[in-house]
Amino acid sequence: MDISTFLYFLLTSVLLTLAPGPDILYLLAKSLADGAKSGIVLACGLVSGIFFHTLLVMLGVAALIQSSPMALTLLKYFGAAYLLFLAFGAFKSSGEMKLGKADTTISYKALYRRGVLMNVLNPKVLLFFLAFLPQFINISETSASLQIALLGLTFAIQGLVIFSLVAVCADRLRKVILGNKNLGKFFGIVEGAVLSLIAIGLIVS
Repeated sequence: MDISTFLYFLLTSVLLTLAPGPDILYLLAKSLADGAKSGIVLACGLVSGIFFHTLLVMLGVAALIQSSPMALTLLKYFGAAYLLFLAFGAFKSSGEMKLGKADTTISYKALYRRGVLMNVLNPKVLLFFLAFLPQFINISETSASLQIALLGLTFAIQGLVIFSLVAVCADRLRKVILGNKNLGKFFGIVEGAVLSLIAIGLIVS
């Protein structure tokens, strides 16, 4: 893979990551609700899911799943059900959040796991990687699997950097918005609404 192809892939990846989508919207909502640390932990989970999809593409499993409408349908509805479950929990949030203070009771391990599952259970990500990564492969050079691994790693790294920046910026905005008011319940509703919309998008697509 020549440097120009790699740079084109990197630029395309950055633009795709910045485009409004389920991952970045939920990351924004979570960072506004619970601060930068929660957002970065969630970002790490989302990025970890990228490695899973990259591995599937390398192994050819993604192509098999794509050829099975039943497998795709089951994955789609299972993912939507999980997101609705998370949305229900967000709507029930008591919202005890005060100026400049994040929810210290949150389990970062659980938040990381949530990010992983959100990415892994989204069939659109799988199909995207199946269609996107091979476009930058040069079959006359090293093995396709190694090239796919490099591209997947590159996508994950730039994604983590951008997601982390979004989390930090959202945290600063959160502190400005909060002022002396308790808006935790409002942010819980926003988080639940975002998750619900993502789930509905999976169902109707």
